Parts: sequence; C-alpha cells; structure tokens
Amino acid sequence: MVSSSGSRVLFICFVITTMTCFVAMATDNNPLQDFCVADENSPVLVNGLVCKDPKVVTENDFYTWGLNVAGDTLSNKVGSNVTTVNVARIPGLNTLGISLVRIDFAPWGINAPHTHPRATEILTVIKGTLRVGFVTSNTENRHITKVLNEGDVFVFPEGLIHYQQNIGHDNAVVIAALSSQNPGVITIANAVFGANPDISADILAKAFQLNKNTVQELQARF
Repeated sequence: MVSSSGSRVLFICFVITTMTCFVAMATDNNPLQDFCVADENSPVLVNGLVCKDPKVVTENDFYTWGLNVAGDTLSNKVGSNVTTVNVARIPGLNTLGISLVRIDFAPWGINAPHTHPRATEILTVIKGTLRVGFVTSNTENRHITKVLNEGDVFVFPEGLIHYQQNIGHDNAVVIAALSSQNPGVITIANAVFGANPDISADILAKAFQLNKNTVQELQARF
C-alpha cells in the first residue's frame, strides 16, 4: 500500500514527465521562416550563424560566382583543388543544410583520404575518369570502391573516410553536394602527422607499426 507522501512523490514525477513530453512535442526542427541569412558581423555565438534582419537581405545573399573557373592543381603535392561553396561564401545557406564543392584534378591527382564530420556527400563526375572509395567503420573496415566516368554519381556516407583519384591522362572535374552548410573536413594524413602540437611519435609509431624515425620524418613533411 502506498503512503500519502509516496503518492505525492508519484504525482510530482507524473507532472514533471508530462511537462517534459509537452515541451519536447512543442519544438520544431524545421525552419520557422523563409530564410535565415547569416549575419557575419554579429558577435553572438550560436550553433550556426545569427540571422540577418530580413529587411536588409538582398539577392546577393543567395548568390556567388566563379564555379566555372578551374582550380589550381599545380601548387600542391596531391594534384587537386577544392573550390568550396558553403555558408561562408553564400550567407543565404545558413540553416538550409546544404553546400557545394567543385574539385579539379590534375592527371593522376588525388583528393586525399578525408572525412566530413557533419555531412554526407554526393558526387557527380563532370569530366574525366576517377577511382573513388570509402572505408566502413571498425571492425570490418570494408573498402568500397568504384571507377566512375562522366555523368556517374557516387555517395560517401557521413563521417566515413573517403577519397577520389583521377586515373586518366587528362584533367578531371567533379561537382559534389554535401548535407550541411558547414560540413567540415579532416584530411587524415594532415590531422595525424601535422597536428599542432605534434602527437607523440611513440604513439604514432605503435599505431601505424612504424619505427619512431619514420614517424618523425612524416611529421616533418606536414
């Protein structure tokens, strides 16, 4: 039999649970206005960017140019160049959950293994022939790879390590869309061997089954 004090405790718990459910049901993850153009000058820090006053929004907040211009693939060692169209370039992308990149490849150039921590990527080959792939998570670490030609489309799931390589003798171009206004990118080699400050060479030597001198040589390159 439940005492009167016990009944009061149960009643209070019931009320709190009911109110919590009500608050949860009252939220809305979808946009509640037509747009939320990023206010780049606002000092307020939020998850995303603060909205600009809609009254001062113009067509240029939804526009950029130059995606027809080939990126410089000769000034880096991997032979590729990524031109990014994200919220930093088009403020009107704020809260819309999408961005775009153009990737140019020199012959046999690569977009080195990397991840996007906040986005799935869907890629379309505009010109050339590429080998692409991604690796599934531990412990399977399955390598899923395919050769793509012009017009082919491939998807890289969010957070998984992936890459592209131009396997032709001419330049290649792809366009990719990502499911975030700011997908982020972590290039594996740069992050591991170019961390600032350095990750201990002893740690990396054990992780990659290399000797310490080899690790230090790799760190010096990044």
